Amino acid sequence: MSKPDGSWINWFVNLQANEFLCRVPYEYARDKFNLTGLETMVSNFQDTLDAILDSEFNTEYGFEDGETHPEKAEQLYGLIHARYILTRRGIADMCIKYQRGDFGICPRIYCNGQVVLPLGLTDRIGESHVKVYCPRCQDIYQPNARCALLDGAMFGCSFPHMFFMQLPHLLPEPPSEKYTPRIYGFKLHKLALMPPSAELPAGSDYPTASSPKKELTSEKAKPLDSNRLTKRRYNFSLD
Repeated sequence: MSKPDGSWINWFVNLQANEFLCRVPYEYARDKFNLTGLETMVSNFQDTLDAILDSEFNTEYGFEDGETHPEKAEQLYGLIHARYILTRRGIADMCIKYQRGDFGICPRIYCNGQVVLPLGLTDRIGESHVKVYCPRCQDIYQPNARCALLDGAMFGCSFPHMFFMQLPHLLPEPPSEKYTPRIYGFKLHKLALMPPSAELPAGSDYPTASSPKKELTSEKAKPLDSNRLTKRRYNFSLD
């Protein structure tokens, strides 16, 4: 990992709310090949890039008036960061944070404190906040409140999956246990857990709100046989 200095990047990634972020090396951020396409995604691109790569950043006063907008600097760094963490070096940097538990643990009980990775639901900046992905149950959750406002595009949709493709030995086994609903110690039938509007399994006779209603049809009245009625009612015949 790169050594800390007095730059904006070093100041930014060391903020407590940005704990999920790693430090993108200068040589990566200066390489125009790595930045292809970003100039159309962030306004005032070159000035913003020069500002975040400046080795002397005033942490007390921030950017000078007219130099760049702090929000644009965060957006550009986030987009560069999302690309960097897909490289071998970036994955190695994020692996240190992963094994250290910087991203938190899965809230699911049967995942037994499995550490998680950050994930974006979209690669476009400004559309959703970061989530965390559990490799054990393969589901996503809200991160800790401290880092919950980070933009998900700073990590992108592909990062956790690329991470485990590069480091398959870190991929955990699926959980061996699953919660079973019970009442007084007895398992609940699966039909008891279905909402009223849900479709029932084929062959089930239980009616639901979505079941088609049978219309009542009138049948032609048939004359009653008095002898048959008497026999059925009393079970014997009159002499």
